[in-house]
Amino acid sequence: MSLTLTGIHHLTAITADAPGNLDFYKRVLGMRLVKKTVNQDDTSAYHLFYADGLASPGTDVTFFDWPAPRETRGTHSIARTSLRVSGQASLDYWAGRLKENSVEVGEIRSLDGRASLDFEDPEGQRLRLVGDGGAGDANPWDGSSVPAEHQIRGLGPIVLSVPQLAPTEALLVKVMNMREVRRYEEAGATVHVFEMGEGGPAAELHVAVEPHLPPAGQGAGGVHHVAFRTGDNAELTEWAKRVREYRVPSSGEVERYYFRSLYFREPNGILFEIATDGPGFAVDEPLASLGESLSLPPFLEPKRAAIEANLKPLA
Repeated sequence: MSLTLTGIHHLTAITADAPGNLDFYKRVLGMRLVKKTVNQDDTSAYHLFYADGLASPGTDVTFFDWPAPRETRGTHSIARTSLRVSGQASLDYWAGRLKENSVEVGEIRSLDGRASLDFEDPEGQRLRLVGDGGAGDANPWDGSSVPAEHQIRGLGPIVLSVPQLAPTEALLVKVMNMREVRRYEEAGATVHVFEMGEGGPAAELHVAVEPHLPPAGQGAGGVHHVAFRTGDNAELTEWAKRVREYRVPSSGEVERYYFRSLYFREPNGILFEIATDGPGFAVDEPLASLGESLSLPPFLEPKRAAIEANLKPLA
């Protein structure tokens, strides 16, 4: 089997303010809350998933709700999360919308050949809107306050910061079958672009080499891990064999109910996940009412009363 990752599956970050997080990502960014559940390894914490109208793989931005101090920025980290929009007109719309909601935004600029707009969420989560030229599928959410043509279409390039390229490059190319396709300069750093599958902004990892920075300290406003797409359980089993053959320590296959996962760290300590596209978020509730009530995987269902009693209200 020729193993190929097809793109970014999801990105999981940390919030210390779940109600504020819900307000920003649903109301301000217009994303759909497609799953309200808990961290399966720490059921005291919400795990919130925001995505497009159909909860498509490759569109999920997710958050663990932990009472953590703010992230200390630095290298050995996932430094910025890109979200795709259709192009210049959408970026103009977003520049205005974000300012109207008292969000500090940068200027629309060309970066790596694409129109881009940088901003942060209320906890300092570093985000970037990237024009993707309208390529690929779009599944707008009809409950969004953002017009369909300007809605966030899914995840774009994810930016890592590492002090040295070579160890990370070896994992990406030799183990994960990515390919370096170009590089560019930003803020004094060389950024190397690695591509998966058919490529394009939904299937890129950008690696900034920043040896002058101190190591990051994980916390609210920071990213916990990034996940990459594989098709099904059979492919995930092959990935598990592959990382084992290359002597990369991993979690082994983990059943997350909505998808199946494999976790491991790249040489600079950044947590990676490979996740299956299915079965998806409609496996335990109707597509039309995703995210409206607390969903629990079957193994946690017997503990529902205790879990619900320990969670703070979101609204």
